[in-house]
Amino acid sequence: MYEIDAALTHAINGLAGQSSTIDLLMIWFSNVGVYLMVLAVVTQWWRGPDRAHIRHRVVAAGFSFLLGLGLNQLILLVVHRVRPYEGGVTNLLIEPSADFSFPSDHATAAFAIAAAFLLHASRRAGFAFLVAACLIAFSRIYIGTHYASDVLGGALTGVVAALMVRATYKEGTKPDRLITSIL
Repeated sequence: MYEIDAALTHAINGLAGQSSTIDLLMIWFSNVGVYLMVLAVVTQWWRGPDRAHIRHRVVAAGFSFLLGLGLNQLILLVVHRVRPYEGGVTNLLIEPSADFSFPSDHATAAFAIAAAFLLHASRRAGFAFLVAACLIAFSRIYIGTHYASDVLGGALTGVVAALMVRATYKEGTKPDRLITSIL
């Protein structure tokens, strides 16, 4: 299984260096993509006529984001996977990271947001966030900082976090009304 993961990662990272413009775009998107998604989520707060529903989605996305990253920290306590550039699988286009590789925090955060919007009845925004999440995940492999399985694991963690939030944070409940009214 590792051989397939390493080969796929190497193939994607092998695209780097063929176009300096694409390299710069991938580095830029990897560095700012999650921040842009968070900004896009925050701007949703003031959109549309059904503000209670929209605000519920925004809070659910925030909870999913935080829960996903929290789950990652628990996983990192037991899984200590080295980065692909440390194993000679990829050529790194950015500064090396000091933490472990699995799961990808970027993928977790991005897919948590996308899944939260898709699960809370926002197909258009959810699909746009899903496209952005896929681009972020791809960019992390492209620039050489993650294995393909790292971003897949991060995506799965983000989706699981969004599903957990969906199961526990219900729209129109007293906690929901309280949270959306004070934010």
